[in-house]
Amino acid sequence: MMILHCKPSSPISVNILESSPPQRRRPTTIRCSAKIQKSILNSSTDPGFSKFSLCPCGRKHFLGEPTTTTTPFLPISPSHASQSSSSEVLNKLRPPKPDWYFELYGWFRSSGMERYEKEIAGYKKKLFSQVGNAEKVLEIGIGAGPNIKYYNSLPNVSILGVDPNPKMESYARKAAIEAGLKSEDFKFIHGVAECIPLEDASVDAVVTSLVMCSVTDVTQTLNEIKRILKPGGRYLFVEHVAAEDGSFLRMVQNVLDPVQQVVADGCHLTRPTGESLLKAEFPGGVDINKASLTSFFHLSPHIYGVAYN
Repeated sequence: MMILHCKPSSPISVNILESSPPQRRRPTTIRCSAKIQKSILNSSTDPGFSKFSLCPCGRKHFLGEPTTTTTPFLPISPSHASQSSSSEVLNKLRPPKPDWYFELYGWFRSSGMERYEKEIAGYKKKLFSQVGNAEKVLEIGIGAGPNIKYYNSLPNVSILGVDPNPKMESYARKAAIEAGLKSEDFKFIHGVAECIPLEDASVDAVVTSLVMCSVTDVTQTLNEIKRILKPGGRYLFVEHVAAEDGSFLRMVQNVLDPVQQVVADGCHLTRPTGESLLKAEFPGGVDINKASLTSFFHLSPHIYGVAYN
Protein backbone atom coordinates (compact mmCIF):
# COMPACT_ATOMS: atom_id res chain seq x y z
CA MET A 1 0.00 0.00 0.00
CA MET A 2 1.35 3.40 -0.94
CA ILE A 3 0.93 6.36 1.39
CA LEU A 4 1.13 10.03 0.62
CA HIS A 5 2.81 11.75 3.54
CA CYS A 6 2.98 15.53 3.70
CA LYS A 7 4.31 17.99 6.25
CA PRO A 8 3.82 21.74 5.87
CA SER A 9 7.58 22.32 6.16
CA SER A 10 8.59 19.83 3.48
CA PRO A 11 7.74 19.07 -0.16
CA ILE A 12 4.98 16.60 -0.96
CA SER A 13 6.31 13.09 -1.48
CA VAL A 14 5.01 9.56 -1.94
CA ASN A 15 6.46 7.05 0.52
CA ILE A 16 5.96 3.55 1.84
CA LEU A 17 4.12 3.36 5.20
CA GLU A 18 5.76 5.51 7.85
CA SER A 19 6.91 3.58 10.91
CA SER A 20 6.78 6.50 13.33
CA PRO A 21 4.28 9.36 13.78
CA PRO A 22 5.14 12.77 12.35
CA GLN A 23 6.54 15.54 14.53
CA ARG A 24 3.85 17.49 16.35
CA ARG A 25 3.56 21.24 16.41
CA ARG A 26 0.99 23.43 18.12
CA PRO A 27 -2.08 24.04 15.93
CA THR A 28 -3.28 27.30 14.51
CA THR A 29 -6.32 28.57 16.42
CA ILE A 30 -9.29 29.35 14.18
CA ARG A 31 -12.50 29.92 16.04
CA CYS A 32 -16.14 29.82 15.04
CA SER A 33 -17.38 33.01 16.70
CA ALA A 34 -20.21 35.44 16.24
CA LYS A 35 -18.12 37.19 13.58
CA ILE A 36 -17.65 33.94 11.67
CA GLN A 37 -21.32 33.07 12.00
CA LYS A 38 -22.26 36.49 10.61
CA SER A 39 -19.86 35.94 7.71
CA ILE A 40 -21.50 32.59 6.93
CA LEU A 41 -25.01 33.98 7.15
CA ASN A 42 -24.23 37.03 5.00
CA SER A 43 -22.13 35.25 2.42
CA SER A 44 -24.85 32.70 1.66
CA THR A 45 -27.01 35.55 0.33
CA ASP A 46 -24.23 37.17 -1.68
CA PRO A 47 -24.79 36.48 -5.41
CA GLY A 48 -21.02 36.29 -5.93
CA PHE A 49 -20.53 33.74 -3.17
CA SER A 50 -19.71 30.12 -4.06
CA LYS A 51 -20.39 27.60 -1.29
CA PHE A 52 -17.94 25.10 -2.70
CA SER A 53 -15.56 24.55 -5.55
CA LEU A 54 -16.37 21.79 -8.01
CA CYS A 55 -12.76 21.60 -9.10
CA PRO A 56 -12.30 19.32 -12.13
CA CYS A 57 -8.87 18.22 -10.94
CA GLY A 58 -8.42 14.53 -10.24
CA ARG A 59 -5.58 12.26 -9.18
CA LYS A 60 -2.87 14.18 -11.04
CA HIS A 61 -3.31 17.18 -8.77
CA PHE A 62 -3.88 14.94 -5.75
CA LEU A 63 -0.42 13.47 -6.21
CA GLY A 64 1.19 16.86 -5.95
CA GLU A 65 0.95 18.96 -9.09
CA PRO A 66 0.85 22.69 -8.27
CA THR A 67 -2.63 24.09 -7.77
CA THR A 68 -4.00 27.51 -6.94
CA THR A 69 -4.48 28.01 -3.21
CA THR A 70 -7.76 29.61 -2.21
CA THR A 71 -8.36 31.60 0.96
CA PRO A 72 -11.21 30.49 3.26
CA PHE A 73 -14.09 32.94 3.19
CA LEU A 74 -14.44 32.67 6.97
CA PRO A 75 -12.34 35.03 9.16
CA ILE A 76 -10.35 34.32 12.32
CA SER A 77 -12.06 35.47 15.49
CA PRO A 78 -11.62 35.15 19.26
CA SER A 79 -14.43 33.02 20.70
CA HIS A 80 -16.04 29.65 20.09
CA ALA A 81 -19.60 29.06 18.95
CA SER A 82 -22.46 28.69 21.39
CA GLN A 83 -25.11 26.02 20.85
CA SER A 84 -27.73 28.62 19.89
CA SER A 85 -25.51 30.37 17.35
CA SER A 86 -24.43 27.01 15.94
CA SER A 87 -28.09 26.19 15.41
CA GLU A 88 -28.56 29.46 13.54
CA VAL A 89 -25.72 28.57 11.17
CA LEU A 90 -27.17 25.05 10.81
CA ASN A 91 -30.51 26.44 9.68
CA LYS A 92 -28.85 28.76 7.18
CA LEU A 93 -26.44 26.25 5.64
CA ARG A 94 -28.79 23.28 5.84
CA PRO A 95 -32.38 24.61 5.69
CA PRO A 96 -34.88 22.36 7.48
CA LYS A 97 -36.43 19.60 5.38
CA PRO A 98 -39.68 17.67 5.93
CA ASP A 99 -39.56 15.00 8.62
CA TRP A 100 -40.26 12.28 6.06
CA TYR A 101 -37.04 13.22 4.22
CA PHE A 102 -34.93 13.01 7.38
CA GLU A 103 -36.62 9.73 8.31
CA LEU A 104 -36.09 8.22 4.85
CA TYR A 105 -32.44 9.21 4.67
CA GLY A 106 -31.88 8.01 8.24
CA TRP A 107 -33.35 4.63 7.35
CA PHE A 108 -31.16 4.40 4.24
CA ARG A 109 -27.96 5.19 6.17
CA SER A 110 -28.96 2.59 8.74
CA SER A 111 -30.14 -0.23 6.45
CA GLY A 112 -28.98 0.57 2.93
CA MET A 113 -25.22 0.72 3.55
CA GLU A 114 -24.62 -2.80 4.86
CA ARG A 115 -22.79 -4.02 1.74
CA TYR A 116 -20.58 -0.93 1.78
CA GLU A 117 -19.78 -1.28 5.49
CA LYS A 118 -18.79 -4.93 5.02
CA GLU A 119 -16.37 -4.05 2.24
CA ILE A 120 -14.85 -1.04 4.02
CA ALA A 121 -14.55 -2.83 7.38
CA GLY A 122 -10.97 -4.00 6.83
CA TYR A 123 -9.80 -0.49 6.03
CA LYS A 124 -11.67 0.95 9.00
CA LYS A 125 -10.20 -1.57 11.44
CA LYS A 126 -6.73 -0.62 10.28
CA LEU A 127 -7.55 3.09 10.51
CA PHE A 128 -9.20 3.05 13.94
CA SER A 129 -6.26 1.17 15.40
CA GLN A 130 -4.42 4.50 15.02
CA VAL A 131 -6.81 6.51 17.18
CA GLY A 132 -4.31 6.24 20.05
CA ASN A 133 -5.48 6.56 23.67
CA ALA A 134 -8.24 9.01 22.91
CA GLU A 135 -10.77 9.52 25.70
CA LYS A 136 -12.93 12.16 24.01
CA VAL A 137 -13.81 11.54 20.35
CA LEU A 138 -15.90 13.74 18.09
CA GLU A 139 -17.41 12.13 15.02
CA ILE A 140 -18.71 14.62 12.48
CA GLY A 141 -21.61 13.30 10.42
CA ILE A 142 -22.08 10.36 12.75
CA GLY A 143 -25.17 9.23 10.85
CA ALA A 144 -26.49 5.86 12.03
CA GLY A 145 -23.31 5.25 14.02
CA PRO A 146 -21.61 2.50 11.95
CA ASN A 147 -18.20 3.47 13.36
CA ILE A 148 -19.10 3.37 17.05
CA LYS A 149 -18.22 -0.32 17.33
CA TYR A 150 -14.62 0.53 16.45
CA TYR A 151 -14.24 2.62 19.63
CA ASN A 152 -15.14 -0.13 22.11
CA SER A 153 -11.50 -1.09 22.63
CA LEU A 154 -10.76 2.37 24.06
CA PRO A 155 -10.99 2.51 27.87
CA ASN A 156 -12.99 5.43 29.32
CA VAL A 157 -13.94 6.75 25.88
CA SER A 158 -16.78 9.23 25.45
CA ILE A 159 -18.20 10.03 22.02
CA LEU A 160 -19.76 13.21 20.68
CA GLY A 161 -21.69 12.80 17.45
CA VAL A 162 -22.53 15.80 15.25
CA ASP A 163 -25.06 15.50 12.45
CA PRO A 164 -27.38 17.93 10.60
CA ASN A 165 -30.11 15.26 10.44
CA PRO A 166 -31.90 15.12 13.84
CA LYS A 167 -33.41 11.71 13.04
CA MET A 168 -29.95 10.15 13.12
CA GLU A 169 -29.82 10.43 16.92
CA SER A 170 -32.01 7.38 17.58
CA TYR A 171 -29.99 5.24 15.15
CA ALA A 172 -26.67 6.41 16.60
CA ARG A 173 -27.80 5.80 20.19
CA LYS A 174 -28.92 2.29 19.26
CA ALA A 175 -25.51 1.63 17.69
CA ALA A 176 -23.81 2.96 20.84
CA ILE A 177 -25.82 0.63 23.07
CA GLU A 178 -25.09 -2.35 20.81
CA ALA A 179 -21.38 -1.49 20.98
CA GLY A 180 -21.50 -1.58 24.78
CA LEU A 181 -21.13 2.17 25.29
CA LYS A 182 -22.73 3.63 28.42
CA SER A 183 -25.59 6.04 27.76
CA GLU A 184 -23.80 8.88 29.56
CA ASP A 185 -20.73 8.38 27.35
CA PHE A 186 -22.57 9.32 24.16
CA LYS A 187 -23.89 12.77 23.25
CA PHE A 188 -25.62 13.76 20.02
CA ILE A 189 -25.26 17.34 18.73
CA HIS A 190 -27.61 18.61 16.04
CA GLY A 191 -25.28 20.82 14.02
CA VAL A 192 -22.99 21.32 11.05
CA ALA A 193 -19.28 20.76 10.63
CA GLU A 194 -18.58 24.38 9.71
CA CYS A 195 -19.54 25.71 13.16
CA ILE A 196 -19.08 23.19 15.97
CA PRO A 197 -20.20 24.33 19.46
CA LEU A 198 -17.11 23.05 21.29
CA GLU A 199 -14.19 24.77 23.01
CA ASP A 200 -10.78 25.07 21.38
CA ALA A 201 -8.47 22.08 21.97
CA SER A 202 -11.26 20.09 23.63
CA VAL A 203 -11.18 16.65 21.96
CA ASP A 204 -8.50 13.99 21.50
CA ALA A 205 -9.66 12.74 18.11
CA VAL A 206 -12.01 13.73 15.30
CA VAL A 207 -13.48 11.25 12.82
CA THR A 208 -15.27 11.74 9.50
CA SER A 209 -16.62 9.01 7.25
CA LEU A 210 -18.32 9.95 3.96
CA VAL A 211 -18.73 13.50 5.22
CA MET A 212 -16.50 15.86 3.24
CA CYS A 213 -18.56 15.14 0.13
CA SER A 214 -21.59 16.89 1.61
CA VAL A 215 -20.33 19.72 3.84
CA THR A 216 -20.99 23.21 2.52
CA ASP A 217 -17.41 24.43 3.02
CA VAL A 218 -14.56 21.90 3.16
CA THR A 219 -11.92 24.47 4.12
CA GLN A 220 -13.88 25.80 7.09
CA THR A 221 -14.69 22.25 8.21
CA LEU A 222 -10.99 21.37 8.29
CA ASN A 223 -10.27 24.60 10.15
CA GLU A 224 -12.87 23.67 12.76
CA ILE A 225 -11.29 20.23 13.12
CA LYS A 226 -7.88 21.79 13.77
CA ARG A 227 -9.42 24.24 16.24
CA ILE A 228 -11.16 21.70 18.45
CA LEU A 229 -8.37 19.10 18.38
CA LYS A 230 -5.94 19.13 21.29
CA PRO A 231 -2.25 19.57 20.44
CA GLY A 232 -1.09 16.14 19.31
CA GLY A 233 -4.68 15.10 18.57
CA ARG A 234 -5.58 13.06 15.50
CA TYR A 235 -8.10 13.43 12.70
CA LEU A 236 -9.14 10.09 11.16
CA PHE A 237 -10.92 10.15 7.81
CA VAL A 238 -12.50 7.79 5.29
CA GLU A 239 -13.87 9.65 2.27
CA HIS A 240 -14.89 8.93 -1.30
CA VAL A 241 -13.26 11.27 -3.82
CA ALA A 242 -13.26 12.24 -7.48
CA ALA A 243 -11.95 9.63 -9.89
CA GLU A 244 -8.89 10.35 -12.02
CA ASP A 245 -9.47 13.21 -14.41
CA GLY A 246 -10.24 11.96 -17.91
CA SER A 247 -11.22 8.45 -16.79
CA PHE A 248 -14.52 6.77 -17.67
CA LEU A 249 -15.50 6.73 -14.00
CA ARG A 250 -14.88 10.46 -13.73
CA MET A 251 -17.17 11.02 -16.71
CA VAL A 252 -19.86 8.94 -14.97
CA GLN A 253 -19.38 10.96 -11.78
CA ASN A 254 -19.70 14.24 -13.67
CA VAL A 255 -23.00 13.07 -15.17
CA LEU A 256 -24.42 11.71 -11.90
CA ASP A 257 -23.20 14.50 -9.62
CA PRO A 258 -26.26 16.80 -9.85
CA VAL A 259 -28.61 13.87 -9.19
CA GLN A 260 -26.44 12.61 -6.33
CA GLN A 261 -26.67 15.98 -4.60
CA VAL A 262 -30.47 15.77 -4.61
CA VAL A 263 -30.98 12.13 -3.59
CA ALA A 264 -28.04 11.83 -1.16
CA ASP A 265 -28.48 14.90 1.03
CA GLY A 266 -25.99 17.17 -0.74
CA CYS A 267 -23.33 14.57 -1.54
CA HIS A 268 -20.87 15.60 -4.31
CA LEU A 269 -19.10 12.94 -6.34
CA THR A 270 -16.30 15.10 -7.74
CA ARG A 271 -14.61 16.67 -4.73
CA PRO A 272 -10.79 16.42 -4.53
CA THR A 273 -10.80 15.91 -0.75
CA GLY A 274 -7.25 14.59 -0.66
CA GLU A 275 -6.02 17.84 -2.14
CA SER A 276 -8.01 19.82 0.45
CA LEU A 277 -6.39 17.83 3.26
CA LEU A 278 -2.93 18.70 1.97
CA LYS A 279 -3.81 22.38 1.69
CA ALA A 280 -5.14 22.40 5.27
CA GLU A 281 -1.54 22.08 6.53
CA PHE A 282 -2.13 20.11 9.72
CA PRO A 283 0.83 20.91 12.01
CA GLY A 284 1.98 17.29 12.29
CA GLY A 285 1.34 16.35 8.67
CA VAL A 286 -1.09 13.93 7.05
CA ASP A 287 -0.90 10.30 5.90
CA ILE A 288 -3.22 9.51 3.01
CA ASN A 289 -3.96 6.00 1.72
CA LYS A 290 -5.90 5.24 -1.45
CA ALA A 291 -8.39 2.41 -1.98
CA SER A 292 -10.94 1.30 -4.57
CA LEU A 293 -14.23 -0.36 -3.61
CA THR A 294 -16.71 -2.35 -5.67
CA SER A 295 -19.77 -1.36 -3.65
CA PHE A 296 -21.51 1.64 -5.20
CA PHE A 297 -19.35 1.90 -8.32
CA HIS A 298 -19.70 5.69 -8.56
CA LEU A 299 -18.19 6.01 -5.06
CA SER A 300 -15.30 3.63 -5.77
CA PRO A 301 -12.24 5.90 -5.33
CA HIS A 302 -11.57 6.33 -1.59
CA ILE A 303 -8.94 7.88 0.62
CA TYR A 304 -8.39 7.09 4.29
CA GLY A 305 -5.77 8.10 6.79
CA VAL A 306 -4.73 10.28 9.71
CA ALA A 307 -3.90 13.98 10.05
CA TYR A 308 -1.84 15.01 13.09
CA ASN A 309 -2.53 18.25 14.95
